[in-house]
Amino acid sequence: MRILHTMLRVGDLKRSTQFYTQVLGMKILRQEDYPDGKFTLAFVGYGTEQDSAVLELTHNWDTPSYDLGKGFGHIAIEVDDAYKACEEVKKAGGKVVREAGPMMHGTIVIAFIEDPDGYKIEFIQKGTWGKH
Repeated sequence: MRILHTMLRVGDLKRSTQFYTQVLGMKILRQEDYPDGKFTLAFVGYGTEQDSAVLELTHNWDTPSYDLGKGFGHIAIEVDDAYKACEEVKKAGGKVVREAGPMMHGTIVIAFIEDPDGYKIEFIQKGTWGKH
């Protein structure tokens, strides 16, 4: 068994695919409209669906936004340099909600950004996690 994808409901598919491809450097792997159901699915990721877990962006045509609730936490992405990654996100017009630095009570270097729909994305600096 393996994780295939995580689905996020998005209010504006174009805005979201631009964020994940242009700000975070993912690729659109496939996209399909379902006119009878009035929704579109776009799959984005760093690798293929056969080799990597990816994100499924679901856009219900009649729903411009969602209440994210309190159950979902965040998506984590490993980056070479969390400080540099935050600067790149800001330059691209993205929103950094927690600047890069060591996590409280630990040495793992993290940062948090937010996608256009308000989903949190954690950057974890390579080489600083998995240590106790």
